Amino acid sequence: MSENPMRKIRIEKVTINIGCGEAGPKLEMAKRLVEKLSGMKPVVTKTHKRTTFGMAKKRPIGVKVTLRGEKARAFLIDALKAKENKLFAKQFDNQGNFSFGIEEYIDIPGVKYDPEIGIMGMDVCVTLERPGYRVKKRKMRKAKIGRKHRITKEEAQQWAKKELGIEILTGEEE
Repeated sequence: MSENPMRKIRIEKVTINIGCGEAGPKLEMAKRLVEKLSGMKPVVTKTHKRTTFGMAKKRPIGVKVTLRGEKARAFLIDALKAKENKLFAKQFDNQGNFSFGIEEYIDIPGVKYDPEIGIMGMDVCVTLERPGYRVKKRKMRKAKIGRKHRITKEEAQQWAKKELGIEILTGEEE
């Protein structure tokens, strides 16, 4: 009996995010780093509303880039090597997505230290999907994804183990 092709899980996108907290040289270095890692032009993220820390609305505070397709998979495999192919179960959300942080970009294999950039970390967020997820994004006749077709936390963990070779750790293990 063959598996239903509509139930196959795939990577929709991988988002790389570096939060700087302020505009200036740190933001410019983050831009350069994200461009160097992804080969794509980053987008500057801005504050949405005035914060309690005194940041005014629409001030630049970070950079991000979204990777899709084969670029996303290749970057994800390298980024997971920086984490020694180990993730905690709590890093997976209930929609089947997962995120992890890389403390220093030089932990990624093949990336050399650049003295102009310095040491910076980043967040890597992975969004998973199944065929048919387009119905919730299309312009005409939008629809919800049925409960049985959604990706659960357990399914995402099993997929990550099988496809990416990740070891899932529980909270007690270090």
